[in-house]
Amino acid sequence: MMPQRVRLQQEAAAQHPRSIIGCQVRRDPPDSTERYTHWINQLSADQLLTQVFTSNGPTVIMPTWFCSRAWFSHVGWFDEGGQGVPEDLLFFQEHLRRGGRVVRVERRLLLYRYHPGAASLSVLEGTIWTLRVRFLEERVLPHWAAFTIWNAGKQGRRLYRSLEAANRQKVVAFCDVDERKIKKGFYCYEDAQERPKPRVPILHFRAAQPPFIICVKLDLTGGAFEDNLRSLHLQEGRDFFHFS
Repeated sequence: MMPQRVRLQQEAAAQHPRSIIGCQVRRDPPDSTERYTHWINQLSADQLLTQVFTSNGPTVIMPTWFCSRAWFSHVGWFDEGGQGVPEDLLFFQEHLRRGGRVVRVERRLLLYRYHPGAASLSVLEGTIWTLRVRFLEERVLPHWAAFTIWNAGKQGRRLYRSLEAANRQKVVAFCDVDERKIKKGFYCYEDAQERPKPRVPILHFRAAQPPFIICVKLDLTGGAFEDNLRSLHLQEGRDFFHFS
């Protein structure tokens, strides 16, 4: 860690005693996980709270965390279940449940090394997926009577199937830019217990109604997706949440 790290994060923690304080990072090797590193360093202050449902995990990464021992104890310590337990995600979600906030010091105060033997790589993707879906159902979906899933492809359909039945019924449409999916007209949930089986319309994104749960990964389309989203003039955290 950089020489100023403890001082700068302690000063921030003194001002925000119910917060996890993170910081920006430098990566080693410099070109490893470029999209993830960009996400870590460039999230806005509001996005530190709105983008907590993505597959990237906590919006300030655990190696950068700084908080008081009193707050750490209040949240409830780490899950010591061992290899395969996403203890950082579990703690972070509980921190938010207890009204905690997230703050990032806008300095690169940590050298974050990548190596293929990292313990985080032992956590099953399915475990993370289930925690993310349940947290979304807990924090966002109770406030919406209906919503659209942005992405009629694999990830969007997977989210739909993973929702509890009451929340699946709130999905009024999928939306996409893929003309082939849009021309098909609907997605049929073949494994549903209901009869007739649910058929959810597939619309062009401009014809769909917010709010949206977005299952499209960022920084993968040369800016095309981001331009489409900006063109709708929506507010993140009110009109949409990212779940990519």
